[in-house]
Amino acid sequence: MLAPTEALTCGAVMLVRLPRRDHHVPITWVPCPGGGLARIVESMISGSGEGSRDRDVEFTAEGVEVVLREACETAGLDASGAELLRLGSNAVYRLASLPVIVRIARDPTVLSEMERAIGVARWLEAVDFPATRVLADAAQPIVVRGRVVTFWESVQEQEEFATVGELADLLRRFHWLEEPESLRLPYFDPLAKLSAALTDLTAVSEDDRSFLEARAAKLAKDYDRLDFVLPFGLIHGDANIGNVLRHRDGHAVFIDLDGLALAPREWDLILTALYYDRYGWHSKAEYAEFVHRYGFDLMNWPGYETLADLRELMMVVWIGHQAGASERSAAEFARRMASLRTGEGRDAWGAF
Repeated sequence: MLAPTEALTCGAVMLVRLPRRDHHVPITWVPCPGGGLARIVESMISGSGEGSRDRDVEFTAEGVEVVLREACETAGLDASGAELLRLGSNAVYRLASLPVIVRIARDPTVLSEMERAIGVARWLEAVDFPATRVLADAAQPIVVRGRVVTFWESVQEQEEFATVGELADLLRRFHWLEEPESLRLPYFDPLAKLSAALTDLTAVSEDDRSFLEARAAKLAKDYDRLDFVLPFGLIHGDANIGNVLRHRDGHAVFIDLDGLALAPREWDLILTALYYDRYGWHSKAEYAEFVHRYGFDLMNWPGYETLADLRELMMVVWIGHQAGASERSAAEFARRMASLRTGEGRDAWGAF
């Protein structure tokens, strides 16, 4: 069998054997889309030959669609009819032809991080932890038009989020895992991450940026004085209800494995607390269920407000990077900046 990335002569057909798991994907043989003399002639006429295929594209719906088509062609998958699920830190597509998810990273410098995410996914599968599974027979990650692309088995045909209680169960179990040294997981440094994000923040006004930098400087001093009480170890890095989906067989699974790191476990609890306490995205009953099932109430910890302020600032800076991409993002950034300046209006924040 030809490898997914093996070069083919004109007119040849690539066959890719997709992975078989009784509860996931049946054995399927798929002809590589495109190819042949007709596509080469079309490329010559349109000027879209190999030279143009090397050019980077903007991270827009139109740009990532080009990346999707070429990435799927490389992997021997059919991109026709693919559905764009979201366009944020990643462009996430669901293929129509097979139960496969394609993720295209916004940041073109994350190749090593995506290589680590693939390794993490394979480790979690080996220890039977409920998480998204990497598409086994696809050579990945790959770089297409300057964008890093990965392929995953889809959790189910339509996105269905799990419950806050199931998130707590997953986190409790996840925090008991002992990661192998071979994964080389990084230490999570929120201050360095925030500093880098502020340095690259060019889509906002100088006044807004100065305000954010001053707030970050104050929080850095407060953060250094925190006394964490939960064990230091493995964290998901973006543990929230949006990253826990219901599998087609009924159980909850983690997705978005890019941010796994080593840090105080409080970092994996802060978003659920924020979503309840400041934004009203979770009800009192939901948060109580989360606390009961995880076994710790972060809001009773003396360092909660500082950690909440820092995580919130990171969220605002993140949306600031998207402010130039759409009117919706710009309006959300303005709304969040007003809240940081006045302390009011957080219940009007939109989820991104």
